[in-house]
Amino acid sequence: MDRSKKLLTELQAHKNKVAEFNKLSEEYDDIETLIELGLAENDDSVTDECKKLFVRFVNKFDDMMTATLLSGEYDKSNAVVSLHAGTGGTEACDWVSMLFRLYSRWAASKGYEVEILDYLDGDSAGIKSVTFSVGGENAYGYLRSEHGVHRLVRISPFDSSGKRHTSFASCDVMPELNESIEFEIAAEELRIDTYRASGAGGQHVNKTESAIRITHIPTGTVVQCQNERSQHKNRDRAMQMLKSKLYKLKQDEQAEKAQGIRGESKEIAWGSQIRSYVFCPYNLVKDHRTNAEMTNLQAVMDGHIDTFITAYLKSKI
Repeated sequence: MDRSKKLLTELQAHKNKVAEFNKLSEEYDDIETLIELGLAENDDSVTDECKKLFVRFVNKFDDMMTATLLSGEYDKSNAVVSLHAGTGGTEACDWVSMLFRLYSRWAASKGYEVEILDYLDGDSAGIKSVTFSVGGENAYGYLRSEHGVHRLVRISPFDSSGKRHTSFASCDVMPELNESIEFEIAAEELRIDTYRASGAGGQHVNKTESAIRITHIPTGTVVQCQNERSQHKNRDRAMQMLKSKLYKLKQDEQAEKAQGIRGESKEIAWGSQIRSYVFCPYNLVKDHRTNAEMTNLQAVMDGHIDTFITAYLKSKI
C-alpha cells in the first residue's frame, strides 16, 4: 500500500511538471502572437505589455530549468535548517535573525511552509540559534546550496562609535527523512535531556519541561526540539532530526572517502565563509564558491537568493 501511494505521488508530480511546461509553452505562443499583431497593425502600445509578459516568462523558464538540476537522492525532500551565531557577539546574534528573516521570505516566495523547531534568543538582541523546517517540493535541493558560514560586514547599530564590524553565522542544512527510511540508532548511544521551552518556539514557555535535547554520544551530534505541546511529540520530532543529521553525516563521510578527501570542520570565523554580505563601504553580496554577485543588497535580504542557488547547482553539474 505504501509503495502504491508513493508511485501515485510520483505520478502526480510528473503530471504537474508536464502541465507546468504546457502552460509555459502557451504563454510563449501568446507573447509571440501579441508581437505579430503589434507589428501587423503598427501598434506600439503593446510593447510594454510584451516586455512584462516576456520578463515573467523568462523568470518561470529559469525556475523550471533550475529544477532540472535537482537530481540528488533527497533533493525533493523537505529541509531542516539550523542557524547559529559565530564570532561577533550581539552583532552575530542579530545577523542570525537577519538570515532567518531572509530564508523565511525566500520560502514564502516559493509557497513553502516554515515551522520553528528550536529557538534560543541572543543575550541582549537577535537570535543565538534557531532550527526550522522548510516544507515543500525540492526544498532541500535548493537550500543545500546555503550550507556553510555566512559573513556580514556593516556599521554595527550596537556600536555607538560607528565602527565597521564583521560577524559570522553558520547555516546547517539537512534533508528531512521520511519514516520509510530505516536508520537504526542504539538506545545506549543516546543521552536524552528535558528542559523548559522558551522563546518563539515554545508552546508552554517556562511552565513545563516539554522541550527535548538528544545527544548522539559517539558523534557528539546534538538536536533539540521545543515547538510541540507535548514532550512525546518533541521527542519524536527530535529523533527524526537526529536520524536525518546522522544519515547525512554518514553520506558525507562516504563521499569524502570516495574522493580521497579528509573532511574538516570549519570554524565559524574568518576564512571559512561561503558568502559575504557587505553593507559598508559598498553594497555587495558575493558567493565565494561560484563568484556569483548581486549589488541589490536589499533584494537579497528580502529573500531573492535564486541567483546564488542556481549558480551553485550549475557548478555541481
